[in-house]
Amino acid sequence: AWIREFESKYDVSYAWAELDVSPIDGVTTAQWCEKFGVKPCNTIDELCKNCDAIVILAPSDPDKHLGYAKEVLRHGKPTYIDKTFAPDFYTANQIFNMAKRYGTPFFSTSALRFADELKALEGAEKLIITGGGSNFEEYCVHTIEIAVTLLKDTVVEANILNQGKQKICSLKTEKGKQATVIYTPKLGFTVAAEMADGTSTYTKISSDFFRNLMKDIIRFFEDKKVSFDISETLEVMRV
Repeated sequence: AWIREFESKYDVSYAWAELDVSPIDGVTTAQWCEKFGVKPCNTIDELCKNCDAIVILAPSDPDKHLGYAKEVLRHGKPTYIDKTFAPDFYTANQIFNMAKRYGTPFFSTSALRFADELKALEGAEKLIITGGGSNFEEYCVHTIEIAVTLLKDTVVEANILNQGKQKICSLKTEKGKQATVIYTPKLGFTVAAEMADGTSTYTKISSDFFRNLMKDIIRFFEDKKVSFDISETLEVMRV
């Protein structure tokens, strides 16, 4: 719906699903495609041949992304791979090397990277970031993405304190920058930042970051250029 709302020359035209019936709501591939005016494909290869650009979506099952990437990236078409990019750094590196081998432009990110509020926090040296979600393993990518986006430095130390479902993560970089990430299921996304000049700011993230991400995906499909240093995706996965 958002892609169509942007009135670009791109549209969602084809879809393929590994399972024909959703285990979440029982909707079939055919029903979903009819609802959104999309043509179902029998194979990933069929979809890739028919499309100018591709989106890989298995946000709750990142272990699926490597297998999908093997099928998709060899076609050389611009590809967006949803968060969480991969289950671990080793797998993430495999996907990066695959894209390089085929010369396929691609990127992956948490939508939180595109929160408008982060622009004013560039250059921060000390961060406290909060965030929630139904489970830490899937949703920590959002807060880690914010930390990597703002710190712009290699993390050399990471610690985690478990407090039941609550998690407190501390990160330290090569240049001595620091971030504390606090997770609990019902917590909203916020960032408290201390800048290089000692000033402090606090902001709740309330901007339309999902819509911002979709706009950037469409732009990427057009010019095939990633709007940030894509090596940061590997850094997020390493953390």
